[in-house]
Amino acid sequence: MKIGVISDTHNKLENTQEIVAQMQQENIAYLIHAGDIGQNVLDFLATLPLKTIAVYGNTDTSLYNSNPQKVILQKQPYYFKIGNTTFKLMHQPYFLTPDSDVVIYGHLHKFSCERAKSLFINPGEVCAREKPRIEGALLDLSTKEVTYIYKEKEWHKQKVCA
Repeated sequence: MKIGVISDTHNKLENTQEIVAQMQQENIAYLIHAGDIGQNVLDFLATLPLKTIAVYGNTDTSLYNSNPQKVILQKQPYYFKIGNTTFKLMHQPYFLTPDSDVVIYGHLHKFSCERAKSLFINPGEVCAREKPRIEGALLDLSTKEVTYIYKEKEWHKQKVCA
């Protein structure tokens, strides 16, 4: 089973639509968003035929009272399970302890993938604010391989943390 992981969309709907379309070509079953979403992006996520899990980011205070259909939107850190894999999802990297199989965070706008006692993933930024690049991650739950997916002028995929 494959999972798409994104963060820091900052309401950049077109960029979000592009990366989600690329991830859907990989047959993802879930989409995980590590915060700083924006209302337009949240509305788009609610239309997807995917199980979508997200946490609020530090810029998402206006979303606190929204009720997105089909999107699980939680405060951080949010613990959940997909199959036999445990996850901890947050926006800000304040809870980077290896107390889940996979720890996902955002906020830093920089892709990172590290294995310690847990698999730590920061999918980078979708908004392309810090650099001219839309980026995210694909996680294959059966192999625990992570693929860095990004677009500069065209889409690229690079296996990392294999």
